[in-house]
Amino acid sequence: MTPDAAAAPAVWTPTLNYPALAVFLFFFTLVTVMGFIAARWRKPETLAHIDEWGLGGRNFGTWITWFLVGGDFYTAYTVIAVPALVYAVGAYGFFALPYTIVVYPFVFLVMPLLWKKAKEMNYVTAGDIVHGKYGSRPLELVVAITGVVATMPYIALQLIGMEAVIKALGLSGISLGPIHNFPLTVAFLILAFYTYSSGLRAPALIAFVKDIMIYIVVIVAVIVVPMKLGGYGAVFEKAGADFATAGKGGLTLGGNQVVAYATLALGSALAAFMYPHTLTGIFAANSANTIRKNAVLLPAYTLLLGLIAMLGYMGHAAGIKVATNNDIVPALFDTLFSGWFAGFAYAAIGIGALVPAAVMSIGAANLFTRNFWKAYVNPQVTPAGEAAVAKLTSLVVKVGALLVIIYLPTKFALDLQLLGGIWILQTLPALVFGLYTNWFRAPGLLVGWAVGFVSGSWMAWGPDGLKPLQALPFGGPAGTTVYIGLIALALNIVVAVVVNVATPKRAVVPA
Repeated sequence: MTPDAAAAPAVWTPTLNYPALAVFLFFFTLVTVMGFIAARWRKPETLAHIDEWGLGGRNFGTWITWFLVGGDFYTAYTVIAVPALVYAVGAYGFFALPYTIVVYPFVFLVMPLLWKKAKEMNYVTAGDIVHGKYGSRPLELVVAITGVVATMPYIALQLIGMEAVIKALGLSGISLGPIHNFPLTVAFLILAFYTYSSGLRAPALIAFVKDIMIYIVVIVAVIVVPMKLGGYGAVFEKAGADFATAGKGGLTLGGNQVVAYATLALGSALAAFMYPHTLTGIFAANSANTIRKNAVLLPAYTLLLGLIAMLGYMGHAAGIKVATNNDIVPALFDTLFSGWFAGFAYAAIGIGALVPAAVMSIGAANLFTRNFWKAYVNPQVTPAGEAAVAKLTSLVVKVGALLVIIYLPTKFALDLQLLGGIWILQTLPALVFGLYTNWFRAPGLLVGWAVGFVSGSWMAWGPDGLKPLQALPFGGPAGTTVYIGLIALALNIVVAVVVNVATPKRAVVPA
């Protein structure tokens, strides 16, 4: 062993932490009980209706919507991945902040119109809105398929957040017969059962607990950790020195990173509320004004996100080395806090996985039920039949995500989520343009979607795996890259316009 190797700090290795485990189990049990009793919260006449099971009766007010949308938009993986990216590359990882600032004017302008259309016509999904506007089953189907496919790896990423917590508790690697990672399997089976029982009311109720816990954890961390490490000046100084030593990353953006940073933020903002889970939260609101109020209030989470991102720098200042960047937040709490508060933080992150995973599975189940089952298998299905199909589908979606994360490498789920963002962005023209103009028609939007979907996938797929950025073929300094999702969206729109101009106008049959 060389002297340098001997002096290097050891890689953080979690051990069984009984106080942390006890606190974690207490809060996990609490939210499990809340999940099952949620069926009686704001109790409807029946949950055997997709409006009640899948959208909470479309009756959530400002505060419930704030917690629900915040809960499924700012996820456990956000708490794990954003600090991990900042820990790895520095300032570039902060692109999530402008992204979650830009998104809310978009929400304020667009989402109330989508809500109004859904409410008036009893639509449940984006596919319903597209079919109602254009009368095209193929366009409806591709929007629904894109939503489901893009959501699956997103659910798997919530499992990665839960997996990081289980590892920090010292419970990883526990198997029971053929069941790998037994604690993770148990956690998400419990989630599956209370979601099946209570529908959207379960994550809506649990979101209150999750968000309050996350706020407590982050506020305590950003006050206590710098005090232990010599202040924020010392935190930035140590992080900057580590980046300089590593020869990558930094506290400020490099010259060629500015365009990439800006386009990642813009593209992510446009895609964020195209996902089924965020639209589910929007459609569950009780009025368009509730959505506008939330567009004003939800930026409070952006402030929280900025503080969470700072944990990546604090990991450097604490001298923590981890086997994988996703371990940095659990390692920070394990190293600098007592066992009981570390357990509280792990519980907040774990519960932060349950809320979005539940809403995501409900959103995907709604799409399958309304835009495949009802459209192609049983057009005469009753509302109770829709609810039954959606409940069963939500179970299948969760099991599928669980199998992905247990039996496939973590990087595979991360790669798929990257493609998911590019794919879901291609549904924006079909879903949003029709709110403002009747000029676009289904054939053009369908061909545009296909071009955007295929070209985005092709550009993202490289010899070293998937990548989010594409070098500019012309203009700009050498090495300037742009988010692939925006390039694909631009191609999508151009092709939709050209096809729309080239094809004759036909009457749309009302859906």
